[in-house]
Formats: sequence, structure tokens, C-alpha cells
Amino acid sequence: DPLESQSGGIRAPGGSSHSGSPPPRICLSAGGALSLYTALTTQQKLAGVTALSCWLPLRASFPQGPIGGVNRDISILQCHGDLDPLVPLMFGSLTAEKLKTLVNPANVTFRTYAGMMHSSCQQ
Repeated sequence: DPLESQSGGIRAPGGSSHSGSPPPRICLSAGGALSLYTALTTQQKLAGVTALSCWLPLRASFPQGPIGGVNRDISILQCHGDLDPLVPLMFGSLTAEKLKTLVNPANVTFRTYAGMMHSSCQQ
């Protein structure tokens, strides 16, 4: 896995790795693009992904159908502002559609926030 070799493996908060022991319920949220890519390529079971104002990098490198592996039923919440000047809403929408072909589509939620730029809000 190229991402794991680049990062030295996935580490839990506090810096310890999960070699051989059951992993805790891990969720990725920071860095939406990296979180999505990691969730779809790692062999580490993840509880879910919260992806804010992002896109799926290397999307053409993924299969046309569902992924195999431990995260094919992962829950993904993707949120995007409709006025995001850095990552256009269309990129977020296309990512959500691609995700629905890779994991259980019932577990992919895409929410759009009116008037929001590349930021977050209290909604």
C-alpha cells in the first residue's frame, strides 16, 4: 500500500500502532481527500470517514465496481459548501457518486451547505 509505506503505517492517537491487536473504533476526519483515499485502500478496519470540502484523489485508479477489503461497508459523511472557491461543489458531487460505486451506497451521505465557502459552519 503506497500510502502506508509513505506514512510509516497507521498510528493510533498517542503514536502506538495496532500490530496484531484488535483496533479501536477509528474515524478519519482531518484532510478529507487523504481520509477518503486511506479508507478505500488500507487493510485497517475503520469506523467511518467525515470528509469536508474535498474530492477523491486518484479516482481513476479505483475499480469500476465495489472495492474488496475490510472497509467496503464503511460509513462516509461528505459535506460541501455550495460556494467553495477552492474545491468546487461539482468535485464533491462527483466524488460522492464515485464513492457510491465503491462502497455500500446506503452508507454514503453527501450534504451541501448553502452559502458556505471552503470552511465549516454550526449546522
